[in-house]
Amino acid sequence: METQKPNAPQHKAAAVKPGSNVRGIKNAFLVIIACFIVAVVLFLFVFGNPSHFDAEGYTGASMWFAPEEFAKAHPLDLIGTVFKGGIIVPVLQTLFLTVIVLSVERAIALKSAKGTGSIAKFVAEIKKCLAANDIKAAQELCKKQKGSVAAVVSAALTRYAEMDANTTLTKEQKITTIQKEVEEATAIEMPSLQQNLPIVATLTTLGTLVGLLGTVLGMIKSFQALSASGAPDSTELSTGISEALVNTAFGIATGAFAVISYNFYTNKIDNLTYAIDEVGFSIVQSFAATH
Repeated sequence: METQKPNAPQHKAAAVKPGSNVRGIKNAFLVIIACFIVAVVLFLFVFGNPSHFDAEGYTGASMWFAPEEFAKAHPLDLIGTVFKGGIIVPVLQTLFLTVIVLSVERAIALKSAKGTGSIAKFVAEIKKCLAANDIKAAQELCKKQKGSVAAVVSAALTRYAEMDANTTLTKEQKITTIQKEVEEATAIEMPSLQQNLPIVATLTTLGTLVGLLGTVLGMIKSFQALSASGAPDSTELSTGISEALVNTAFGIATGAFAVISYNFYTNKIDNLTYAIDEVGFSIVQSFAATH
């Protein structure tokens, strides 16, 4: 039982580790709902504003209540052309806005995870303190730096001090305990770092697929116009093509931006993880070399 006592505080320490260092949006579903509302408002009152069309007496509501009047309305600019893309457009706008909002949210979250200073400089200073066996100075650096890397290092240094004062465990057991502390502290921080990125990754494919759906619907309208009896209805034909191209453009833009955002922030998380692994290894090696 005596050999288990030093491990008893470990669970308590893990329970209070600063996993909340990374600030972020916890419920992405609310973000999607908010983006959908904004997208619908933009679609109806901005893109569907009658000033963007040449049909006299046309209103944006004609899309829903008077389809024949909507079909006769010709867009005067790009905004009107986007509106002619049809009901898939606000869905694509929702996806695009969601990617933008979550990207900004991840930028703020990872900035807080990085801390107040340079990660490379922080790691170098911690190594110097470990080389001098100055654990107190290293803890002070963690308090100044803040962020995820500092939280993991602080937890490891606390365990380091406990193992330094422990006279019951063997050296191998002490090293294993410190390694486990680093792993547990890292495991607490990682979910906060990666939060909402799976949604961005999903939107890389979903945006393209929804855009493809809008394209297919637009092409169906085009072929319906071509198959009509007599001369093809050029208005219906142009409406269908516009819907197809607008949705294609929105789908590609959403997928491309989501891919860029996901890879960019994944790379930033990898850099933070590498810094955590580097300084964690240094702490373990320092203990092994000095005890």
